[in-house]
Amino acid sequence: MKKREQAKRKDNVIFFPGIEKRLTAKGLESLDNKKFNEAINLLEEAKELDPDNDDILIGLVFAYFEVASFKKAKILANEMLLKGIGDYFQMVDLYLTVLIQLHEYQEIVSTIEVLLDEKEIPPEKHDHFITILQFSRRMAENRQQDITETVPEESTVKQLNLFEIDNLNDQMLLVASLAEKNIRPYVEEIAEYLKADGGHPFLKTMLLTLLQEQEIERELVVRKFSMEEKVIPTQLPEVKLQPRMIKVKELLADGLESDNPVLFENTVGMIERIFFISYPFELEPESSAAWAGAFHLLAQEYMGLDPKIGKIASEYAVHPKEIGQAIVKIEEIEKISYPNI
Repeated sequence: MKKREQAKRKDNVIFFPGIEKRLTAKGLESLDNKKFNEAINLLEEAKELDPDNDDILIGLVFAYFEVASFKKAKILANEMLLKGIGDYFQMVDLYLTVLIQLHEYQEIVSTIEVLLDEKEIPPEKHDHFITILQFSRRMAENRQQDITETVPEESTVKQLNLFEIDNLNDQMLLVASLAEKNIRPYVEEIAEYLKADGGHPFLKTMLLTLLQEQEIERELVVRKFSMEEKVIPTQLPEVKLQPRMIKVKELLADGLESDNPVLFENTVGMIERIFFISYPFELEPESSAAWAGAFHLLAQEYMGLDPKIGKIASEYAVHPKEIGQAIVKIEEIEKISYPNI
């Protein structure tokens, strides 16, 4: 006769048998459906009950990455590598991708050099890792040198050819490599990319940030989501200091932070992701309260609750139609993934 599973107890809360399996299944389903913040909430709960479960941990790394919680993704991926959890080279790939986002190029170099020394890399992945190694070595060396503003001769400047690169991941690596270069010789080509109907909105934000950091004062046209705007990079707010985003966070902090700090933190990740991809546009509706209400409603849905739009609209003193309008935009942008190696 099969022994009955005992209920688990944590912090004086009793969990019924099998709940971690249900949380895991629901969390992975949310991950497949690109509901990343919902997946994080569910998988973090499952991890509390089953901390060594491969599926839970791998799912969490992917979800953290998708909401740009790169430091959390790095810590967890590194722990999994040390413990030998999951497919080893899948985890190495994911770990390196996170390190690129954090600009930790020396760590990438060290990781790949150890793999090469130990002859651990499969033949079919050899070129892939060598490419990342060469790129990271250049970036690490550049960071150790004093950067001097010297404009290369026009004949020695290579074109970016972003339109000719089909692979989004290769585009991301190319744009990331510009961070340590004088970007001025590439401004004309970047301007063409920014005003094109095509082009990934994530990459366009990266390029605008680079132009801003290097104090480019030229007027540029940016197109995203069938919208167009003329901007001067030096006059734009920093991505992390967009006034509306700050206001939305403040409003949500009042409504969520004290009641559910973990959920609030994960919701902030979604807010930053949405505003990063939509930058520099301020999407309709104009009301920051409507956006806060939309994020609050989605956060409750991710918890498996059944929030009422009318109640939330009343709480944030906005019309339900405006919250609905913001939700449509959020869900549209949530379908856009970050580049991956």
